[in-house]
Amino acid sequence: MALVSRFVRSSRQAVAVSKRFNSTGLETKRMNLFTAVNDAMRIAMETDDSAILFGEDVGFGGVFRCSVGLQEKFGKHRVFNTPLCEQGIAGFAIGYASMGKTAIAEIQFADYIFPAFDQIVNEAAKFRFRSGNEFNCGGLTFRTPCGAVGHGALYHSQSPEAYFCHTPGLVVVMPSCPSDAKGLLLSSIRSPDPVVFFEPKALYRAAVEEVPVGDYMVPLGKAKVTREGTDVTIVAWGNQVNVAAKAADMAAEQGISVEIIDLRTLLPWDTETVFNSVIKTGKLIITHEAPKTGGYAAEISAAVTEECFLNLETPIQRVTGYDTPFPLVHEKYYVPDQTKIFEAIKKAVNF
Repeated sequence: MALVSRFVRSSRQAVAVSKRFNSTGLETKRMNLFTAVNDAMRIAMETDDSAILFGEDVGFGGVFRCSVGLQEKFGKHRVFNTPLCEQGIAGFAIGYASMGKTAIAEIQFADYIFPAFDQIVNEAAKFRFRSGNEFNCGGLTFRTPCGAVGHGALYHSQSPEAYFCHTPGLVVVMPSCPSDAKGLLLSSIRSPDPVVFFEPKALYRAAVEEVPVGDYMVPLGKAKVTREGTDVTIVAWGNQVNVAAKAADMAAEQGISVEIIDLRTLLPWDTETVFNSVIKTGKLIITHEAPKTGGYAAEISAAVTEECFLNLETPIQRVTGYDTPFPLVHEKYYVPDQTKIFEAIKKAVNF
């Protein structure tokens, strides 16, 4: 309960709104990641009368306040709590979406998505294929907070994205900033395929930027080059994009130019953007919080080796969590920080 109580903060702590306009002339508001997620769900429900939001405690705003105010706006018949049963949440979501409606299901922590694993990978992912495209459960989005948060220990810190990336029929997404979170979530909710949408909980309040106030979508399956460079390519997603940026700043002080790619969508992932960057730099580092063995970095590494082998000047490096359960007191040693990434950068350029 102490862990949960630290997360349950007043909505007054949301970032103050200030009207501004970005370079494209769109009106923007300063938002953090959880307010961007909230705004995306509000727009989705305003533009789709069939859209419903449900999960453990979402009615009062959720543990991380992502759904705050939505039940008051749309009513208890569209935003409601469920029993503490992930299998039930997933099963209800699949059935509702299979009727051509829009289901936004929240799994309160990604660590607890595993009881729903069979429903997601054996039902949702295969619904279209097994019916010969007669039926589908597109319009289904599973939202779930993931990753390290500083004090989550074994059961509130995991990053299980690789499990789902092994499943044809799913789309897997993890944003790194508020503007992408809003646009990617709207794309996910409106996708014709079921989506597992991972939200890095460490960024709910820490990531703040100007976000367009209107309805917009960020394309699924398209990575973003967040920093251009010529010497080394770093591929990351979620909070590791921001950690990689700190390592790139350290490298720049030594005259090393680092290119950072935010994958954004993990399944399907943007091979073209990654391949073109590796061809340019000849060096690749992949970083994620999840354990190394069987992590998604291995899939990217294999694909790059198959397609860009003759362009590689150094071995591909993976900077990841360790092959242990997620620790509590040793979290700072477990999580791949900017120093570990910086050491990998130096190793690459000095190979």
